[in-house]
Amino acid sequence: MKRIPLRWWIGTALFLSTTINYIDRQTLSVLAPHIKTEFGWNNETFAILIIAFRVAYTIGQTACGRVLDLMGVRRGLSLTVAFYSAAAMLTSLATGIRSFSAFRFLLGAGESANWPGAAKTVSQYFPPRERGWAVALFDSGSAVGGAVAPFLAYSAYHWFGNWRPVFVLTGALGFLWILLFRRLTSGPQPTLPGAEDEGKPLPYGVLLRWRQTWGIIVSKSLTDPVWFFITDWFAIFLVSRGYDPEQTLIAFWVPFLAADIGNFAGGGLSSYLIHRGWPTLRSRRFVALLSGLGMTTLAGAAYAPNLAWLVFFFGFSTLAYASFSTIILTLPADLYPPPSVASVSGMSGTGAGAGTIAATYLTGLIADRYSFQPILLTASMVPVLATIAVLCLVPAKSTAAESPE
Repeated sequence: MKRIPLRWWIGTALFLSTTINYIDRQTLSVLAPHIKTEFGWNNETFAILIIAFRVAYTIGQTACGRVLDLMGVRRGLSLTVAFYSAAAMLTSLATGIRSFSAFRFLLGAGESANWPGAAKTVSQYFPPRERGWAVALFDSGSAVGGAVAPFLAYSAYHWFGNWRPVFVLTGALGFLWILLFRRLTSGPQPTLPGAEDEGKPLPYGVLLRWRQTWGIIVSKSLTDPVWFFITDWFAIFLVSRGYDPEQTLIAFWVPFLAADIGNFAGGGLSSYLIHRGWPTLRSRRFVALLSGLGMTTLAGAAYAPNLAWLVFFFGFSTLAYASFSTIILTLPADLYPPPSVASVSGMSGTGAGAGTIAATYLTGLIADRYSFQPILLTASMVPVLATIAVLCLVPAKSTAAESPE
């Protein structure tokens, strides 16, 4: 039997990290209807908790990206996973909006390291023809975590009869992951030639002078708010349409499972095209184009006549988003030397966080005063701009900044 290369075991560990990351953040969203009722919060108040997480997540991505480039992923990810796992467990002690906001802020600060760290790890261990699959693998953890979180959180909530122990249970998962990750990375690590240490990260001033940096930042900034609308508000949206998330759990899972398929569809198609002889960047741009157009189908959810159609539109658009996300997460490894990959990934995450904070506030405001319909229509059109940014700013051919194949 052929032995699985270590890099794929490490890729699987990154998938598990992302899954746990999303379970921790989704626990609040899943239990939101119960917690909102207990504390008497409306949607605008609940949005404060989401924003507290996003502010820390936004600032943290750029900061953690640079720290990971300097410190390395083994130490960096071990420390940040321990930090956010502790913050998740401490949420069980929250007594009101201030303490909830404080714990969500700490959670966001720690979780912000996951994507820059995973992107850097992929750049070190995987050649371009495998990066699409590797990024799809770790990024699919967000969909899996989002799908698992309702089952785990609801089961624990009914078992304990209280929401507080649920946060302790989900938060403890990260400490188990640290043991696995450190075991996998304990010995000499086989990396791509020259990927171990090519010097210090490039200065931000240099990175920001390249148009491809802005292509990555802008496209991620415009599309991540669509995904976070689904992860943060989907349960509340279902309630607004008269559906009970606990009674329609399968429907709740569909967008997350569709996103899981989308990760591998985008990563797999780009890798297939490279295998067929397409230039790396041309394959990434082509998949981004298809995926950006696919995200526009979210508009159909605003007019869906029943639950089945509503779930279909959410599912298809989320599949397209995940495919697009896989490409954007892969581009830093394609375009930059390894010591700068986490820095670029972190900057794009900061841009996405800023966009998500604004979108979150507007979602709470508009949902309370009007409905979710204008939110859905806007969210379906913004990805078109993101696609244009990729096509106009990310080169179709290799540049001097691109890492060697």
